Formats: sequence, structure tokens, C-alpha cells
Amino acid sequence: MTTITDNEQQILNAAISFAKEKMSRLHSSHGWDHVERVANLAEHIATSEEEADVFIVKTAAVLHDIARIDEVESGGRTCHAERGSRMAYDFLITQGLEADRADQIRRCVLAHRYRNEHAPKTIEAKILYDADKLDSIGAVGIGRAFLFSGEVGARLHNPDIDINLTQAYSKEDTAYREYMVKLRHISGKMLTAGGRRMAEERHRFMVEFFERLQREVRGDL
Repeated sequence: MTTITDNEQQILNAAISFAKEKMSRLHSSHGWDHVERVANLAEHIATSEEEADVFIVKTAAVLHDIARIDEVESGGRTCHAERGSRMAYDFLITQGLEADRADQIRRCVLAHRYRNEHAPKTIEAKILYDADKLDSIGAVGIGRAFLFSGEVGARLHNPDIDINLTQAYSKEDTAYREYMVKLRHISGKMLTAGGRRMAEERHRFMVEFFERLQREVRGDL
């Protein structure tokens, strides 16, 4: 893993300020503290990847959700990864970063969502992808899922509902629905060795939690 130069640190600090401003209107489930955790996770994973450029990793992590408010306000029609990648590139160029390195960060931001054809290809993009997904599982992931369900007005739990008949951003968009639809599948999609190791433990904890939640809601405990 490389080290960050003084000039790179100045650009990174500017990126932090830029991202905080762009994300200021977001709900807490996708707020700045999420970005801080992703950046810390990404740096941790990068320590075990000799070829990883830590400046690319951390800057991409800081900027990865700068367009999420656009996606929220468009009702999901805008892809925050696609728009955010362009915003990140333009911003970094104004800060004097070389075009090829700005483009590396652009591609990391573009691929972090990976719900379209933009698969993470570089080690830095894979690290960001894993770090972002790790923050969706485990204890933090459970907390974020319940926080989000409260933000959209969902109820606490829906153990008897047919998940296939539920809709996002509805009363039935509970933390349990998020677990069933998305979170339980994440550990099998990690792209780095470090990400896989961390995901395995977080996944076990999350499965145990939702199994216990089911029992408690039914009065079994």
C-alpha cells in the first residue's frame, strides 16, 4: 500500500469538505458518518493489498456518495454512482489532480454500486465496493436498516408478509425486508480477501440477529 503525499492530503481534505457539503441534506442512514466508516474500512482492506494506491482508495471513498441526494430526490431515476463519478472527476481536476488519477477515482465511484454493467476492475475499485457493502451488514448494517425503515415510515417488523409483494419506500420496507431482499446475499459478493474475511463474521452476526428477532416477535423468547 502506498502512502499519501502532502499535496495529495490537501486534495483529500478539499474532497472531504466538498463531499460534506453535497451530502448535507441526506438522511442519517446514508449520511456523512456512513462515508467515514467506508473510508476507514477501505483503508483497512488496502493495508493487505500491496498494489493499492491509498490516496485513490480514500478519495474515492470520500466522494462515492456525493450524488446520492440527486438519486433520492429523483425517486431513484438518477443513478448516484454514475452522476457522482462525473462530479468527482470534475471536482478533482479543479483541484489540480492529474487527469489519469482523477479518472481512476471516477471509475471507482462509478463501480461502487455495481448494479449495472460497471463492474469494479481495479484493486482500488474492488476495495471501495467491498468497504461500502461491509457497512451494510453486521451490527452497523442492522442499525442502518432500521434507521432507514424509520425514515420511510415503515413498521418495526413484517414476519408474515410475502417479501415478493412488498415495495421499497413503503410501510413494508422494514429492516427485515432489506435483510431478505439484499443484506443476506452481500457476504458472497465480496471482491477482496480482506473484504471476504470481514464479511463472514458480520454475516453470521446479522443472521443470528434476524433469527432472534423472528422468535421474539412471535413470543418464542
